[in-house]
Amino acid sequence: MPASTLRLPSRPHRDDVLIAAVGLLGGLTLWFLGLSNNPPMLGLPKWLCLVALGIMCGTELLRRSAPLTGLAIGTVTIVLDICTGSLVATIAMYTDVVYAAALYGRLSVARRIPRACELVTGIATLLALAVIRKPEALLIGFGVGVLTIAPAWTGIGIREHRDAARSARLEAERTALLAELDRREAVGAERARMARELHDMVAGHLSAIAIHSTAALSIGDPKASGEALTVIRENSVQGLAEMRRLIGLLRHAVPDEEPAASPRLDGVEALLARARTTVRDDRFTFVLRDGRGPGALPAPVELAAYRIVQESLTNAVKHAAPGEVVVELSRDGHGGGAGAGPLTVRVTSSLSGGDQAGPRAPGAGAGLVGMRERVALLGGALEAGPVAGTGGEKFWEVRAELPVEEEWTP
Repeated sequence: MPASTLRLPSRPHRDDVLIAAVGLLGGLTLWFLGLSNNPPMLGLPKWLCLVALGIMCGTELLRRSAPLTGLAIGTVTIVLDICTGSLVATIAMYTDVVYAAALYGRLSVARRIPRACELVTGIATLLALAVIRKPEALLIGFGVGVLTIAPAWTGIGIREHRDAARSARLEAERTALLAELDRREAVGAERARMARELHDMVAGHLSAIAIHSTAALSIGDPKASGEALTVIRENSVQGLAEMRRLIGLLRHAVPDEEPAASPRLDGVEALLARARTTVRDDRFTFVLRDGRGPGALPAPVELAAYRIVQESLTNAVKHAAPGEVVVELSRDGHGGGAGAGPLTVRVTSSLSGGDQAGPRAPGAGAGLVGMRERVALLGGALEAGPVAGTGGEKFWEVRAELPVEEEWTP
């Protein structure tokens, strides 16, 4: 048989070795002092109680590694000890063997040990009464119960408390792990939200600065350069103000403070006016087609729609070819008079017909990522990509469908 398949017995625990050593020393001391409990029975030599003492010390070494085997050996040994004079040390070690079997033994067997001890105690009491026929025989039954029933039930009780403590510890660890995962998820979600807000608030201003600074450097007209620098200053001031507001919210936010006002779709016209100022090209036209109908929309929906329009206009300013940029807002159910249905946001801009060689300002694609995250949080759908017009023109279209739950509506 290969050495890897051999299963060697585990070494005795240090405490078990200590218990066996103390029991052996105590038993030998009692033997040499002649302090045995009773005279030998059945004509057995008295020195056999030392054999019982040695065997019982050996069972103590098995109290953790093989407790049920130790109990079986110890039960036979205690009978030999009683018949040969009996030492208190041997009896004390047997009670510990019973206790260890109930505490460390296989659960299915350990739970039966107290019942078996009760049965043995009852049989011993009846036999004592039948043989002695005196009330003092009940003391034998009491002594057997003290040696067996008491340690067995003590071991079961401690085992149940130990298992309950282990279960509570595992449950506490699991709860702590779930709390840590929730914390990490919350931190990740908050970081993503902060990234979206920072990008949406500042990206438009920085794009305008980049476009007009390029124009100021490439155009030799002092008047045009002055206008470009004016736009640069306005957007830099507005961008800094937005940055300061966001940093102030992050540093000094207090739960009792009133929340900052969220942008609404009524401000889309201002976004179009800013886009016209940024481009300053007569070949661009910015058009709003508002088909929302009467009635207010939930604040989360309006905020998401506003940011989608804002980012789409920023991308159009940076990348679109001269032409018409159309912003459409509509609700599918409004035409039927119900005033319900998802809000559809559609922004189209031209991709052909211009002489532009590249983007007016660099981009990293973070805007599309932010739009997709906003739409996903509301359970909507977003499509962004090139589409073909009826006359063969190419357009870039951003189309978002945002569900409007009835319970959200004010």
